[in-house]
Parts: sequence; structure tokens; C-alpha cells
Amino acid sequence: MKHHYLAKLLFLLLFVCAGFTSAFAQTGSVSGRVLDEKKEGVPGATVIIDGSTLGSSTNTDGTYNIQNVPAGPHTLVISYVGYNTSRQNINVTAGQNTAVAEISLAENTTLLSEAVVVGYGTQRRQDLTGAVEQVTSKQFVKGQVTNPEQLVQGKVAGIQITTNGGAPGAGSQILIRGGSSLSASNQPLIVIDGVPVDNTGIAGTGNPLTLINPNDIESITVLKDASSTAIYGVRASNGVIIVTTKKGVQGEELRVNFATQQSIATVAKYVPVLTADEFRALVNRAGNDQQKGLLGTANTDWQKEIYRNAFTSDNNLSVLGSAGKVPFRVSTGYLTQQGLLKNNDLKRYSGSVGITPMLLNDNLRVDLNVKGTWIDNNFSDQGAVGNAVSFDPTQPIRSDDPKYAPFGGYYEAFGTDGSLNTLSPRNPVSLINQRRDRSTVKRSIGNVMLDYKLPFLTGLSANLNLGYDVQRGAGTTFVPTSAASAFNRQGVNNNYRQDLNNTILETYAKYQGDVLGQRFDILGGYSFQKFQNRQYRFDDRREDGSVFTPFSRTFDDKDQTLDTRVLLSYYSRANYNIKDRYLFTGTFRIDQTSNFAKGQRTGYFPSGAFAWRVKGEDFLKSSTAVSDLKLRLGVGQTGQQDIGNNSSYLPVSTLSTNTSQYQFGFDGAGNPLFYPTLRPGFYNPGLTWETTTTYNAGLDFGFLDSRITGSVDVYQRDTKDLLFFSNVAALSNTTNAGFLNVGSLTNKGVEFTTNLEAVRGEKFGLTLNANATFNRNRITKLTIVDSPDFIGQETGGIAGGVGNNAQINSVGYAAGSFYLYKQLYNSEGRPIQNAVADLKADGTINGSDRYRYKSSRPDAVLGFGANTTYGKASLAFTMRSNIGQYVYNNVRSQSAFTPNATNFLNNVSDEQLSSGFNSTATQVLLSDYFLENASFLRMENVTLGYNIGNALSEKANINVSFAVQNLFLITKYKGLDPEVSSGIDNTIYPRPRTYTLGLNFGF
Repeated sequence: MKHHYLAKLLFLLLFVCAGFTSAFAQTGSVSGRVLDEKKEGVPGATVIIDGSTLGSSTNTDGTYNIQNVPAGPHTLVISYVGYNTSRQNINVTAGQNTAVAEISLAENTTLLSEAVVVGYGTQRRQDLTGAVEQVTSKQFVKGQVTNPEQLVQGKVAGIQITTNGGAPGAGSQILIRGGSSLSASNQPLIVIDGVPVDNTGIAGTGNPLTLINPNDIESITVLKDASSTAIYGVRASNGVIIVTTKKGVQGEELRVNFATQQSIATVAKYVPVLTADEFRALVNRAGNDQQKGLLGTANTDWQKEIYRNAFTSDNNLSVLGSAGKVPFRVSTGYLTQQGLLKNNDLKRYSGSVGITPMLLNDNLRVDLNVKGTWIDNNFSDQGAVGNAVSFDPTQPIRSDDPKYAPFGGYYEAFGTDGSLNTLSPRNPVSLINQRRDRSTVKRSIGNVMLDYKLPFLTGLSANLNLGYDVQRGAGTTFVPTSAASAFNRQGVNNNYRQDLNNTILETYAKYQGDVLGQRFDILGGYSFQKFQNRQYRFDDRREDGSVFTPFSRTFDDKDQTLDTRVLLSYYSRANYNIKDRYLFTGTFRIDQTSNFAKGQRTGYFPSGAFAWRVKGEDFLKSSTAVSDLKLRLGVGQTGQQDIGNNSSYLPVSTLSTNTSQYQFGFDGAGNPLFYPTLRPGFYNPGLTWETTTTYNAGLDFGFLDSRITGSVDVYQRDTKDLLFFSNVAALSNTTNAGFLNVGSLTNKGVEFTTNLEAVRGEKFGLTLNANATFNRNRITKLTIVDSPDFIGQETGGIAGGVGNNAQINSVGYAAGSFYLYKQLYNSEGRPIQNAVADLKADGTINGSDRYRYKSSRPDAVLGFGANTTYGKASLAFTMRSNIGQYVYNNVRSQSAFTPNATNFLNNVSDEQLSSGFNSTATQVLLSDYFLENASFLRMENVTLGYNIGNALSEKANINVSFAVQNLFLITKYKGLDPEVSSGIDNTIYPRPRTYTLGLNFGF
């Protein structure tokens, strides 16, 4: 949607503000150059006139120029992330340019005075009392990154990010310190430029965060303990991720940057299955006559038929500068990304505008941000991924035999009666080619934040934040009647649509004071946030548009449901600093949610923290061996109410659409008329908050002139009154499952982060970083009344058979622990067919002989990286590792050759064949033989860069880079990929190995 009047208004605003600056008289200019320790120009450093709003950012060669500087003495303040701030005294003459001698910045890896983004403001790093970690754009994971969360994958201790496969725009599971819920959301709160965004999924995309362009992001801050998250209260039970986008700087010269990345992605690994010749040999050796007769003569590698080399082009253009007193940044981006699976691709169009003027004698700061994204998705049927593994390799893709003509000429299996075999897997290539599944998703996030220094009291300011997050998703799915996947229902011709509206109003007042070396600030505020989820209802239709559902009720374009949620909050925080040595923080938030009934809606969430900057004491002030040392202690509570669009406290009846309908009479054509019924659902008027109490102790350190820096945190998170979706006693004519406040669980862990500046030279530098998280998750209660007969809640459904679950939630064990039979082995170490241990020793094998063993949650999550520079060349890499996680390999458990009569043949893996398993009996499917150690080490990214420098002109700079993602994977796991968030591997869209050539041009 184009709004020309907005563009005109913006132009007028910039023009007027630019005109103000021309009115200044008796001014001059200041110019110079900023260098690093290697005597090379530092691009993007901030140079300001102390005590004023005049300033600039250095160009690509480190030069700067500041206009309209009043005549007289001034102090230049030069700063850049990762370097010590420098100050330079100057004297400006009216009408002349003051040339400043070259200024060299020294690196400072501790960044004690760096401003770190926290809830509702910023703090100096040395003043932090909580577990907060910030990653800037300089430290982001490089290469082809589509989703923002991938920028910090492997970079932050305590956060585990697992993508749901390698499809373009695939979703991610983000866990901070293990997750604190069973049935409620475990996703952290994400705040983008002050707007807490909606984490509800939108129709038409697997990951709403795909609608945020990573190239616009300046920093990502992770708040992990309750001392730092409690200020967000109800939505911060699983941690907070604060995303800050890039901004312009006042007085900055116009800068244009164009970045392009061209990538090719390849399949890193295929599932190992028998070739056509090997499969024919197996069937001829072990199969019956009927099976031998089903063999074909083709040699088809189905996995290679559905995958391809995929190309990606990611292009971004940004313009930033300052029009008078109005700093601005405008950017646009275009991404087109192919998936490895044929016919799968994503196109993203994005734009952002940021304006940050200082008005009213610099007492009013305005922060205006608008981001918009349009994504077109073309999905492929991911059922082809699993079918390509199991489909008979001796059969052709297509055939000229007339019996396949009704299916578009694609080979399909038939039954003995000559009709389509509905039990056999469908042709993988036909699933892709005979389906059109497209969507369009739009998202806009914006806000205006006004921060005003009140004139009647120094140190007092007021802040108003008005923001929105709007999403629109719609799509169509079309499958022709000729497709075997929809043959019996005569095709598919369906629509879907969803609208999400999230609006927020926040306001707070803040007072900062400084008395006799004691600093304090007090903040108090109010927040109102409304979420609206509108879902449109469409009929399930055949190819020709007729309604497939064999009932009389149909939907029109006006049929829709609207779910509205409201959060109302009051919050406060106080920071008290005594001589930069003793730091105190206290927060308190009151939240109200419409998710619960009146009387249950209000939650109270306090936190407190203390930090002792030991480095500030007299006995360490002058120490060069110890450059930083701080002890932190904190405790606090957060709440959880996110159970999706589920009004569990309301007595709601559901209108039946395909069940519980009754026939009364006939229409004029003699067809029976069916009438829907209302079915009352389970409800719980006493439903209330799930509460998590977190205890945290941390130590920040720096040694040897900050060559070694890092932190250690020990924590415990206790969650009670779990929002647990559970079966309840059946009631007449109602559903018998819903949310209850039942049970508790705990997470305990240790986090390590360390950075080592191994080499600090003029030409050569080497920096190493590592982080580790050790977390233990245990369920401590799961019933209202303790019962020795309650084994737990089974979960983790698997394919093969009906109603089989491979996991369980049980007291005393990790959430989602595996619940399996113990496999028996012969003297040669081979599994015995259909032989599992009778653990109850009662002579009968049944469900009570299963036992709890291992979990999909890793014992340790590790990250490691390095960055080395030599002259203008640089080399960086990021590695990730999970230790102690287990995955049930459902691909292997289904990969079995059954030597009895069937009307189709499934391929098997050579490993499975050699194991001796040739049956799909229940005890074999649920054998712990298929539970595998899925520990891994992955080379996430390797990037080689070179700064060509001023190749075209003095003000232009060119950087080139080459990156490889997913370079290698070391694991004992026998499946395609060990990184499966659910712990059940039912085949996964392969994560690609991607090669990226990048070019960055700035002037």
C-alpha cells in the first residue's frame, strides 16, 4: 500500500528542520580522522561536541566533518563500540574549518561504560545487577541469515535456538534456561524497538520473525534472570529478547550503503536407504512371491528427485544521516530464497524508516520507527520428504501405462482389485508437482516514543510509547483431482486467512539523581496492550469448488471468529548506586490479564538484586592483573498466562461442523438435511497464573588488561501452579480435557561465558570466545493429590501403529523423558526380534514394562567462536554443540521389511536390515533400540572477509566476503540431523550447506 502523503510529510519535516540549522551564525566546522591501533580508519565511530547535540559519524576511511559548531572552545568526544572513549580539546573559529589531529582509539573489551539495553531504558554495563547479555552487529553470525534469531545462535550462554528444519522461513524453538512450562508457551518475550510483539503464529508462514529483516538490526539483548525480566512481568517467564534496530546520528553526513549476498545451498546429507539393485536383491531373497511380483525395473533415487541446488539473493540498501537536527535512517531490502525441496521458495520485500530528532532545546527526544514487510511463500508438500525415504526405488517417476493416466501419468501403487492403494505412500514427485500452495503475509511494526525532560525538576523525565504490530496472512491450496493424494475426494481448492492486531500504550516517569557519590534512579509506569486474532472460516472444497464436507452447513466470506486478549500492567523499578561499588535494584509489577476470570486476573511480580563491584574497592582499583570483578545476587518472580486462543475459564459451547449432526427431513431434491449441534466444552473458572521464582548468583570478571573477560552464573528456576493441559473426569456431553493449575517443575543450571584476546597486535589480532550452559529440568509435582498409581502423562506421538507415544511427563524426571521398552540382545550384541525385558517380572509384556530413560533436553549447550584479522583480511567462525541429548529415530523404527503379503513395498535402510528387525510390532516400535545419542558438534558458519578500501573514490569503501554455513556436522546419530527440538525424528526438511558471496559497498 502506497501512502504518498506520508512521503510528502516526511520531506516537509526534513526540509523545515534543515532550514533551522541554516539560521545559526558565528559558527565554524570541525574535521579530522579517527584511527584504530593499526593506524587504519575507523568507520562508523561517533564524534560529538561535548555538551551539545552536534556530531557526526566517521566515513569508511575514518574521516568526519561537523558543521555549524559555535565559535569558541569545545571538547570532542569520540566513541566506538569495542574501544575506549577519547576526548580532545579544540577551539573553533567562526567562518573557518578547524582541522583536528588524527585521534587513535584503543580497544576496550570490557566495555564497562557501554550502554546496554535493558527493560525500559539503558544502563552502563558496570551497573548491571542481573544476568544480561548483549550481542551487537559486529558479533552477529554472518552468512545467509533469514531469521533474526539466527544472528545470535551459539553466541549467548543460556539460550538454545533450534530451527525446525531447513525450509525458507522455517520456525524456531527458542528456550532460555530450559523453559519453565509444560503446556503453556515456552517462547521468550521479544521486544522490537520498544514494542513487545505478538508471538502468535500467523497463517501462511512458519515463523513470524521471518518478517523482520536481520539487516536492520543493530543489537540483540537477552535478559535471563528475574532481576532483569520481572519489569516485564506476565510475559517474561521465559526470558526476554530485546531487538534494537539501526539509527541515524545527529550531525552525521549522508551515508549510503548497499549490501548484496548471493548464495547457493546444497543438500548436506541424504537418509541412507537401499539402492534399487540392493532393494531388489533383498526382496528376491526374503520376500514372498506376491512381493517379488511388485518389483519394478527402474532405478530411482527418490531423494535426489525431490531436492535441488537452491539459490538465494539478498539485497539491502540503506541511507542514513542527519537533516539538520533530524537524524534518520531509511532502508529497503529484497530477498528471494529457494528451498532445497523443489517448488519451495520465499520472496521478502522489506522497508524501514527511523527518525530520532531532538526538539524543544533538546529536552524532547522523538523516536519514530516504522517497519514493513511483505512475504510471498510458495510451499511444497513436505510429506514428500518422508515418502522419498520409504518409496520403492525400483519404480519409475512416471509411466506411459494407461492405468496411470488418471493420476497425471505418475506411478502409484494399486490394490488387488485394481483401485488406488490408499495405504501406500504417495509418489514423492507427484506430491510436489501436483500441488499449488501459496501465501502472502504482511507485517508492520511501528511506534513513536516521546521522552521529555520536565523543566521544573532536574533529572525528571516522562516517556510515552504508542506502538503497534499488525499482521495479515492469507493463502490458497490447490490440488487437482488427478493427484493421487486427493483422488478420492476429487481434489482440493481451499482458502485460509488470518488477521492479527497488537496495539500498545505505555507511559512512565523516571527520576535520576546524584548526591555525594550516590546515584539513584526511580521509574514507575503503566502499560496497556491488546491482542486481536481474527480467523476467517472457509469451506473445505473440491477442485471444482463444490463443498467436500457432506453436511448442509457452509461458510461465506463473513464467517469469522475474533479472539481478543488484554494485558493491563503497572510497573516500577529503583536503582541505587553507592560509589560505583554497591549496586541495588528492585522491581515490582502488577499484571492483569483477560485470559482468566475476574478474581483470578491479577498477579504480583517482585524482584530484587545486589551487586558488589569488587574492582571499585581501594585494594583493586590500581590492579592491572584484575581489570573487572563484580559479584551479583538476585531473586524474583515472573508470571505466565500465554495458553493461546483458549478461553478455558469460560463455559463455551462449540458448533459441530462434521460430527454430532442430526438429520431432520429432506430438501427439495430429496437430499437429507443435517443440522449441527452445540457441544459444551470443559471450563475452569479458577484458572490462574503460573508463577516462576528465579534465584541467580553471578560473577563478572576481567584479567590481564581485559585480555580475558567473562562471567559465571548459577541459577534455579522453580515454577508452580503449572498451566497444564490434562485429561479430566469425563462429563456428560462435554469434552474431557482442558487447562488446570496443576504441578510444579524446576530448572537448575550453570552458565559460563569467556572471551580471550589471544593476540593484540598492530597488524595481526586473534580473539576467541566460548560459552556453555548446563541445565537440569525436573518435574516435581503433576497432580493435585499425590497418587502412587499415576505414572504420568504420555506424550510424543510417533508414526507407525496407532496411538503410540514415546515420551512421558513424570514426577522426578525431565519433561518429555522417553518411555520405552528395554531391548534384549543376543550374545553377538544384535537385538533379538520382538524381545524386550519383562521389567515387572510377571511373565507378560505390556505397557507397564516400559521405563523412563533419557531426555531430548541436552545436558550441555556449547558455543565457540574466533575472529582473527591480518591487515585488511579477516577470518571468523562460529561452532555449536549439544551434549547429552537423545532423539527417538522414528525413521529407523519404521524402516523395516515385512516378509508377508502387501500390495506395496517400502524401502529400508541397510543398517536397519542388518539389525534383524523385520516387524512393526508395538514392542519393537517402542524399543529403546531406536533411542539414539544425538550429541553433535556443528560448524555453524565460517566467513572470510577482505576490506578492499577506497577502490573507487576517497569516500567509498568496498568489503567482500565468502561464507559457508553448516560446513560440517560431527555426530553418532544415525538419522539425517540430530537437532530435533521435539525429540521425535519423523524426517526433517534437510538443513542445507550454504555457500555465500557477499559484497558491501558504502559511500
